[in-house]
Amino acid sequence: MYPDNFYSSTFTLLAEAEVGKHFYWNIAGFLVHGQVLVVIWLVFAILLIFALLGTKGADRIPHSWQNFMEATLDYITDVARDQIGESFYREWLPFIGTLFLFIFGCNWAGAIIPWKLIQLPEGELAAPTNDINTTVALALLTSLAYFYAGLSKKGLGYFKRYIQPIPLLLPINILEDFTKPLSLSFRLFGNVLADELTVTVLTSLVPLVIPLPIMLLGIFAGSVQALIFSTLAAAYIAEALE
Repeated sequence: MYPDNFYSSTFTLLAEAEVGKHFYWNIAGFLVHGQVLVVIWLVFAILLIFALLGTKGADRIPHSWQNFMEATLDYITDVARDQIGESFYREWLPFIGTLFLFIFGCNWAGAIIPWKLIQLPEGELAAPTNDINTTVALALLTSLAYFYAGLSKKGLGYFKRYIQPIPLLLPINILEDFTKPLSLSFRLFGNVLADELTVTVLTSLVPLVIPLPIMLLGIFAGSVQALIFSTLAAAYIAEALE
């Protein structure tokens, strides 16, 4: 049997426990996660540098960075064309490409850069996709995109899809529009969070040697998650355009 003070102290610790501490910034009266914005700005800067290097001194025969950036563009173009189709993929290529590159950069930044070495007053630096707010924002942006795609092509007739093929499917079709952003956001968030937690635990138990293969697996998984998110976004847009 444990003494009474053991249980009281245990309950006190549980009551004071916090999940997901963050370093907050007050911007115009709104509290935002400062550590997430810092890494997002870094990812933006890296993507901008890659874009400048790839377009500087562009030649008809690609070389060095230009060759790399054109290969990346060709890959994203294939993804958009395969999902959306030849007729509409060009106008949605910037959106799909931005989604893919941003998520790819965020996932790699969390897997490669040793953020744990930087100490903050609260929270810690990590992949922005490790924060549920980031993934939910990306998922809602995708939802707005495919609603815009459907309305821009069909007008108000787009809403007929909710009662097709029979009106009895109206609740299911409405529920589907709620589950799409939920599945997108939680799939990306859960995979990135699980990968970072696994690496953190293994590093604390067996430093340096064992975590390296897991880190490489995390880099691969982060790339796959970026591809899955952008592919599903393109598929939802294609569905709205049908």
